[in-house]
Amino acid sequence: MFYEPKDGHPLAFNPFKAIIAPRPIAWVSTLSEGGVPNLAPFSFFNGVSDVPPIVMFSCAPPGPSLNKDTRANCLAAKEFVIHVVAYEMREAMNVSSGGYPADIDEFETAGLVKAPSTLVKPPRIADAPVAMECRLFDTLALPGPEGQPGYTVIYGEVVGVHIADTAIKDGKLDLMAYNPLARLGYHDYSTVFETFSLIRPA
Repeated sequence: MFYEPKDGHPLAFNPFKAIIAPRPIAWVSTLSEGGVPNLAPFSFFNGVSDVPPIVMFSCAPPGPSLNKDTRANCLAAKEFVIHVVAYEMREAMNVSSGGYPADIDEFETAGLVKAPSTLVKPPRIADAPVAMECRLFDTLALPGPEGQPGYTVIYGEVVGVHIADTAIKDGKLDLMAYNPLARLGYHDYSTVFETFSLIRPA
């Protein structure tokens, strides 16, 4: 099968997101100008640099799309926190993905306990295995279909990192201690239940 995305695809469901999988999930907390906490997951997410540590995630265009509050809050406050989603937190993550009004606190909706951040104002999820406090580094507006607004890529510099003591073993981050969740295509997810090592050739 071959298709050109601009012309559509011959399948019952769009395969694009399923092709780029598994994808880590950025569970992003922000704070509105009125002081309302917001929490939403994003699966177009990754690290792009380690010195300095820079991460990126991509928000759908403003309007009727879900998670539009995250984009507005990041652009206004220029601060956010990205959490790693543990397998045991999958249901709370899913609840927080709903299209709630801007005055709704998704921490409360999902039954999550807040903890204060150290260097930024948005609160963090107290029980998350990893939380990265970020300051806005840059944004990139992507083109949308037929001149419409597209996704916004948000880059953040990681200025502080919280790691649960239970997620550290032998001086390393132990992914098996919390089994990070990953997004596949459609409504499907996966998680890390097994790891292996490959030594890079000299």
